[in-house]
Amino acid sequence: MPVSRRSSATPIAAALLLTAALAAGCTSPSPSSPTPSPSSSAPAPESENAPGAGEWNVRPASVAAIGDSITTAFDACSLLSDCPEVSWATGTDARVASLARQLLGDSGAVGERSWNYAESGAHVSDLPAQARRAAAHEPELLTVMIGGNDACAPDVASMTDVEDFRADFTETMDILREESPDTQVYVSSVPDLMRLWSEGSGSALARAVWQLAGICPAMLGDPGDASPAADERRTAVRERVQDYNAVLAEVCSADRLCRYDGGAVFDYAFTADHISDWDWFHPSREGQSELAALAFEQVTAE
Repeated sequence: MPVSRRSSATPIAAALLLTAALAAGCTSPSPSSPTPSPSSSAPAPESENAPGAGEWNVRPASVAAIGDSITTAFDACSLLSDCPEVSWATGTDARVASLARQLLGDSGAVGERSWNYAESGAHVSDLPAQARRAAAHEPELLTVMIGGNDACAPDVASMTDVEDFRADFTETMDILREESPDTQVYVSSVPDLMRLWSEGSGSALARAVWQLAGICPAMLGDPGDASPAADERRTAVRERVQDYNAVLAEVCSADRLCRYDGGAVFDYAFTADHISDWDWFHPSREGQSELAALAFEQVTAE
């Protein structure tokens, strides 16, 4: 689907409102949308056919999520707000068919046996604290999506160092294993930010929103600049994302109950339909639904 589908359908006023209220896309939390609180503190029922030690259970009976604004579904429903009901990981909206809804059943079951501790603006350094909160529920499955904000720095030099990224993600896994040793972990790859630029850079409105709101400047700054220097900058960001994904894959592979998505999210050929009309950065409802489908495929693979 060509990006030109959006013209007057998205109000120019959104770009101005984003400029005033949003410092950097998903790089800062929305003050009007606090982190979703757990739906219930009740322990999850034991799964039927529960696996033995080191054996992957394709039908976990409870799901927790940690990560950033993609998992809070920021800007998926309305401007400058989280929309956890359409989150790919734990959303209750039947039209999105989140991973939790596909695994657990109806919205009532999702409300009782899923918890979303992702935070808009989170970096990998925020993940250990989120993991502690999630581990308190001893979920049968924990989803992780992190790294977008670590790459979406003010400039290339400010992106999170790869070894720091490794240390924080390793600490996250160590905390989880200490506090909830039998929890399975599904780790999503970081999306391809270069594809985001290529999908939106042909739209004058997208370029205006990115520039005025300062969204992901390392990749999306000066979006119309086709100079060699700009190409080098964007390539450096993409390579850093690939480095983060390599770390996620390596650390996950060392854990008996961790599944990395094999680059499924990074490789996914999303289009403008999968991007929020509000900021041209976060996933739309359609994008959230696609993330849920990718996750379900990975989690339930025998």
